[in-house]
Amino acid sequence: MAEQVRQMSVTENLHNVLADIATAEKEAGRSPGSVTLVAVSKTYDGPAIAPVISAGQRVFGENRVQEAQGKWPELRAMADDIELHLIGPLQSNKAAEAVALFDVIETVDREKIARALANEMKKQDRHPKLYIQVNTGLEPQKAGVEPDALLAFVKKCRDDFGLSIEGLMCIPPVDENPGPHFALLRKLAEEAGIDHLSMGMSADFPIAVAFGATSVRVGSAIFGKRDYPAA
Repeated sequence: MAEQVRQMSVTENLHNVLADIATAEKEAGRSPGSVTLVAVSKTYDGPAIAPVISAGQRVFGENRVQEAQGKWPELRAMADDIELHLIGPLQSNKAAEAVALFDVIETVDREKIARALANEMKKQDRHPKLYIQVNTGLEPQKAGVEPDALLAFVKKCRDDFGLSIEGLMCIPPVDENPGPHFALLRKLAEEAGIDHLSMGMSADFPIAVAFGATSVRVGSAIFGKRDYPAA
């Protein structure tokens, strides 16, 4: 009974988030369905994710390659149209696994990663969509290309590595108004000729929709509070 209640709660949360996205689209004068929900399933196990798949959600985000490898091969068997996004930092020695598993890699942030991905995509003949992570807040502890270096990095990815960069992603500082960061990411995307913007999480995704997000990454508002392992 407790498990049934939990599954119902997660499904209700999903529908509430989708309704909030629809409301934000309408308020921003955007077309219905113009924003994709990426359900962030990091740290949640298969039984927690399965009800969300059963409810119709198809796009999911994971932070770690190894964690995703442990649960998604089985979960993908539930639906043949699941799209899996890597939204956490990628190490170059995990490039092969990332290319094999993910449909979208949102965290390209340095030349070494771009080169490794280009090599693996050619080797595997598999071509996940690539986004560049931008460190809009210039936070030293956070991954991402600095805004002033973004255009040059996009050019290098395209010209030197033959990569098609389809989106930009950012995670604004937690203690700042996210609006200016979302506006900056949109401006950079326009300058670089990039169409997709991954921005906005559980606490601020309606704001991101207003600033032009094409996808929002929402986890705790769907699955509930995460229990991180003790350090």
